[in-house]
Amino acid sequence: MIEPSCPRRRRQDSHSRRINPPGSGQTDQTHAVLGDLGYEGEREVLTVPVKKADGRQLTEDERTINALHAATRALAERGNSLLKTTFKALRRVTVCPWRIGAITAAALVLLHHEHGRTT
Repeated sequence: MIEPSCPRRRRQDSHSRRINPPGSGQTDQTHAVLGDLGYEGEREVLTVPVKKADGRQLTEDERTINALHAATRALAERGNSLLKTTFKALRRVTVCPWRIGAITAAALVLLHHEHGRTT
């Protein structure tokens, strides 16, 4: 169900990303929001991998950054996949983006309970 009354409901296109970029207001010196190369224009609010420029190879440091980025994102992608395969209702979510956090948190509590993880 789409909730038209949601105050921040916007279509996911490049125009809305410029108005309210993903991760805006969610980063600080300690925490980062990870994105893939599809968000390379949003480097000021997202941490994205280093893209290989035409005619030059990535340096060792850039390759290390990309490897660490991929390893960190893989954990998040695995968690997302586990939630979506366990709770089929999370596969196609059309509720307000501000409510999905609470729904996902509830699903995560149920998943932890199912697997006996109470910490």
